[in-house]
Amino acid sequence: MMALRKELGLFETFAIAAGAMISSGLFVLPGLAFAKAGPAMILSYIIAGVLVIPALFSKAELVTAMPKAGGDYFYITRSMGSAAGTVAGFASWLSLSLKTAFALMGMGIFAILIDPTLSIPEIKIIAIGLCLIFMLINLLGIREAGITQILLVLFLVVILGSYVVRGFINIDPSRFDNFVPYGFGRVLATAGLVFISFGGLTKVASVAEEIKNPKITIPLGMILAYTVVLGLYVSVSFITVGVLHPDTLRESLTPISAGARTFWGIGGVVVTAIAALLAFVSTANAGIMSASRYPLAMSRDRILPRFFSNINRKFKTPHSAIFMTTMIMIITIVFLDLEVLVEAASTMLLLLYISANLAIIVMRESRLPGYRPSFRAPLYPYLQITGILGYLFLIYDMGFVTLVMTAIFIIFALFWFFFYVRPKITQESALMYVVERMTDRQIVTDSLRDELREVVKEREDIIEDEFDHIIKDALILDLDRKMHFNEFIDIASEELSHRVGVKKEKFIQLFIEREKQSCTALRPGLAIPHIIIEGQDKFDVLLVRAKQGIIFPDAPEPVHIVFVLVGTRDRRRSHLRALMAIAQIAQQHDFDEQWLAAGTTKDLRDIILLGERKRH
Repeated sequence: MMALRKELGLFETFAIAAGAMISSGLFVLPGLAFAKAGPAMILSYIIAGVLVIPALFSKAELVTAMPKAGGDYFYITRSMGSAAGTVAGFASWLSLSLKTAFALMGMGIFAILIDPTLSIPEIKIIAIGLCLIFMLINLLGIREAGITQILLVLFLVVILGSYVVRGFINIDPSRFDNFVPYGFGRVLATAGLVFISFGGLTKVASVAEEIKNPKITIPLGMILAYTVVLGLYVSVSFITVGVLHPDTLRESLTPISAGARTFWGIGGVVVTAIAALLAFVSTANAGIMSASRYPLAMSRDRILPRFFSNINRKFKTPHSAIFMTTMIMIITIVFLDLEVLVEAASTMLLLLYISANLAIIVMRESRLPGYRPSFRAPLYPYLQITGILGYLFLIYDMGFVTLVMTAIFIIFALFWFFFYVRPKITQESALMYVVERMTDRQIVTDSLRDELREVVKEREDIIEDEFDHIIKDALILDLDRKMHFNEFIDIASEELSHRVGVKKEKFIQLFIEREKQSCTALRPGLAIPHIIIEGQDKFDVLLVRAKQGIIFPDAPEPVHIVFVLVGTRDRRRSHLRALMAIAQIAQQHDFDEQWLAAGTTKDLRDIILLGERKRH
């Protein structure tokens, strides 16, 4: 499988997330929101911003643990299985495609401000042309698309920042009288309307495989984008309420341009209209970039036909997935009424947010050693449970027709799963590990464990060294009762004697002599006996977990973690490197906790293989 090129840095990541949010949520929705909630629509934006926090933190954790193309689809499949992943993949692909098509069509509102003679067919031709242009940009390379996104977002931030600064001195405080005219219930309902404004925040998850240093870049880029855009939403809506007459704002589909007219005149209308056009363009660029990675990831798992995973050899871009995503957007622009479909896409977005919060619970409770996020969502699991309940409330508030359309979509996705996907594949999920742990029955293989290990190796740019190969073949003892040192060395010597060709009695003698020289319990709970044997070119490691503890001579407390190093004198270099590697891994703050909580000996091996250390 050809790999995608890692081209995106922090600025590109920030611009993808921010650019996907600065569009209709800022240039169109304030007028609609004001009609529903009055000046308190400012609070609606704040409430929506607070509600998106659980999804933001949960997705940041999941994506840093699994920075692969497909974002939502990939981690939902790995956490809850192929059926949930099929629904999530189609939902993500369709919702992003529809919202991107909607953004392109939304440009028509502002294009008419510049040229009032434009007709609907002409607006659609412009939208299709832009769609094709951004398809070409994305085909040429992810870095080119990322640079384009940075320039667009920087321009938007400058224009909107100027709007806030200039508009502040023109605010009429009386505009904020009767701040909550329709009751707080309408404020909450309006929060559901503007919540979709934050939908683009997590688009960056779908291009995670193409981000450099994802464990730092992804969470930092997402949090920066959230902070900047929430600040823009609140400040711009505050200025707009303060400078426009309520009747004008209530009926305006171009509220920012109307606000700019009050203090910048017709020039302000033109500048903000251009900014709005660029905002929709940035949404379209980020939309094509993000949406196309879902069919790529689904194709890799054989949920969609294989040609969707084709990677261009020269530009390292998924050209088949980009092309098909663009075709869906063009068909939508030409033939479909978007209003109800966008509402359905918004509901699917909320379903994806619910799934993200469920996924993080499943992944943590699976206790898979390969699940190693560099960013951990705080307040687990209370933040996730709160998010799930909040998103369910917003879905309930979306309306009956939208819920029916969403149900039809889910039925279609499940139909595709049972008749196309299920006969071909069986995807192991973390949920199976949770069930296995709770029922104490062996029901899973090692496929997900191995895949997560490879994901971490790819994320950390790990190149295996001699110690990795030794650990892969190392013997592991998992002792379930308390024992004295003499009993332990009897068991360990029995096992090691078969591997290195030294008699058991000789091993016992060497263990006792080594312990007499100095206690090998280097710190509370950890011992590293190292034994020199006769011969040539022999080196081995024995890993031991003793949950109830081993009583070592002269150790102040029972030892629960033992690494036995056995080697001939000519392998001294291997001995020192292994000792250095173990020391680096064992000093991690949660190492002891992970070691004692691991479910199986395979988990113990993975803890060592994936431990943070310098490699030679």
